[in-house]
Amino acid sequence: MKAIESKHSVRVFLLGKGVECEEVDDDKFNVKHMMNEFVDKGGTILACGTCLKIRKRGSTELCPISTMQDMADLTVDSDRVLTFG
Repeated sequence: MKAIESKHSVRVFLLGKGVECEEVDDDKFNVKHMMNEFVDKGGTILACGTCLKIRKRGSTELCPISTMQDMADLTVDSDRVLTFG
């Protein structure tokens, strides 16, 4: 959130189990609320279409279905790329 507040463009591409993050139910973190706040402040979230399909999930308003080309474009357009496993 700090990067967005500092006027940086922030985009997230969800892969693997990450595409399930909207359904995370945690006592400490309201993940869906945090994701909505991120998007409301100007962040972008994309979700791997293949990863969604494997998990029998579809596109949502918060996590629209995306392609590997979208991920490649995001990577090429970015000054910095961070990954988390």
